[in-house]
Amino acid sequence: MFVDARTVSSESIIETDICVVGAGVAGITLAREFLGTNTSVTILESGGFEGDKETQDLYKGETVGHPYYPLETARVRQYGGCSEKWLLEFGQGVLGARLRPLSEIDFEEREWVPYSGWPFNKAHLDPYYERAQAVCKAGPYIYDIDSWGETQKTPRFPLKGNRVQTVVYQGVNRDLFRLDYREELKRSDNVTVYLHANALEIETNDGADETTGIRAACLHGPQFRVRAKVYIVAVNGIETPRLLLLSNRIEKAGLGNRHDLVGRFFMEHPHLWSGLYIPSDRKLFRTAGLYDLHIEKGVPVIGQLTISEDVLQQEKMLNYSVVIEPSFRPSPHKQGALARGKQTYKALASALLHGDMHAFTRQMSTLVPVTNALSVAVYRKVMRILNSLLKLRKHEVFLLNHMVEQVPNPESRVTLGNSMDAFGQRCTRLDWQLSPIDIRSIVRAQEIIDEELRRAGLGHLEIELRGEVPPPDLHGGWHQMGTTRMHNDPRMGVVDSNSRVHGVSNLYLAGPSVFPTGGCANPVLTIVALTLRLADHLKNTVFHKV
Repeated sequence: MFVDARTVSSESIIETDICVVGAGVAGITLAREFLGTNTSVTILESGGFEGDKETQDLYKGETVGHPYYPLETARVRQYGGCSEKWLLEFGQGVLGARLRPLSEIDFEEREWVPYSGWPFNKAHLDPYYERAQAVCKAGPYIYDIDSWGETQKTPRFPLKGNRVQTVVYQGVNRDLFRLDYREELKRSDNVTVYLHANALEIETNDGADETTGIRAACLHGPQFRVRAKVYIVAVNGIETPRLLLLSNRIEKAGLGNRHDLVGRFFMEHPHLWSGLYIPSDRKLFRTAGLYDLHIEKGVPVIGQLTISEDVLQQEKMLNYSVVIEPSFRPSPHKQGALARGKQTYKALASALLHGDMHAFTRQMSTLVPVTNALSVAVYRKVMRILNSLLKLRKHEVFLLNHMVEQVPNPESRVTLGNSMDAFGQRCTRLDWQLSPIDIRSIVRAQEIIDEELRRAGLGHLEIELRGEVPPPDLHGGWHQMGTTRMHNDPRMGVVDSNSRVHGVSNLYLAGPSVFPTGGCANPVLTIVALTLRLADHLKNTVFHKV
């Protein structure tokens, strides 16, 4: 059931078995695993069902390092979490996000990728990926390209050899967590979601080795506490480390931060629109349907080009994929027009002028967070208009939208800034630091794709990006990862292989903040899989007799 926390008596104590902070994808997934059991679950959610500016402003903070989105626009502080920002257009007004598991190589320790390696391999996570696929109500847990792509209707590019491969992403509807599963939780007798409840501090005993409660408060409302057997923080890759750092009553450096790791290793998926694919034959525009979002076997599917794992090892590259977008040849000044800050409005005008709906969407998101029904409706209307305009133009090239893995970098980090939020708590300071290998991987991937396209007689790439310096319009995908990384050695990670904070017996973290590396697949499916794994661990240990 749902409770407005503003109606809770001040200084009251809520008793429960499991306390979850955050009703996003991870928090909702965890709660659903205990539906109908004798285990009571309490979720504290900062927002309501719709976004409001005062609550969203609690996400404000400072960004330094490589330019990033204003922090209050990069995340969503309301029920459903960042599923509100799943804006991929599936058709007929349906929005969602891409799904794909991480690759086998993403779990491995790679000598050319510092701090790489997970505590387990992909085969261990595969059963949870399969369950996550069902939770996301997507298609079967099949991502083998041979199972997708109709030979005549949507064939893959006939490339020679295996250096460049086509991979498949499936789609998940944005309404699934924020609306569909809301009804399940509403009817539940053992899961209670407190809306407008802000977790301010994780309280511990004097030794800081056991969590004793969560101190929570409402804006202009009561303060109260939650006491539980187990506590799970699931509030994204920026806010999770912030809450740990703010919980410094006993551990002065922050809870779980004895080795100065909380907040470090902030990773994103660097995205970049750069370069062109010039096909050798215009007929290719009619036969490249696999690489555009389409419905196949009742499932939203899109193909992307990637580099094989053998080549990644030989070339010492990071994982990489690229979306190819049919378009007309853009202005040579397109890249400069996409610069951030004071160039944002110029970029919007340029994107509209040239029909670049992706650039328009990305720039618009820095001005207006998509957090409510009205803004989503406006977004859909604009996208329909832009799509109509694009259909009037003849395609001349494919635009390239690159997404690459970011190497774990301890200097890329979340810390506490000096500004204060409405509760008098220090806001976030994000220092996003990229490494030369991040950019080299994008450049080298294009060179390899260009070589293979020429070898197959399919055309060539015009490569714009050179060198190792991140271009100013390289941006993130709202995929904040790595800031409370998983490692069995407490000197190398914040949580162990079961997502428990090292040194704290009953505190767990869920979500992308625990990723040791991020691969190049959207993180949703891995978030759900790891959360299912955590739920099983709790059922088999703490609550196995309940």
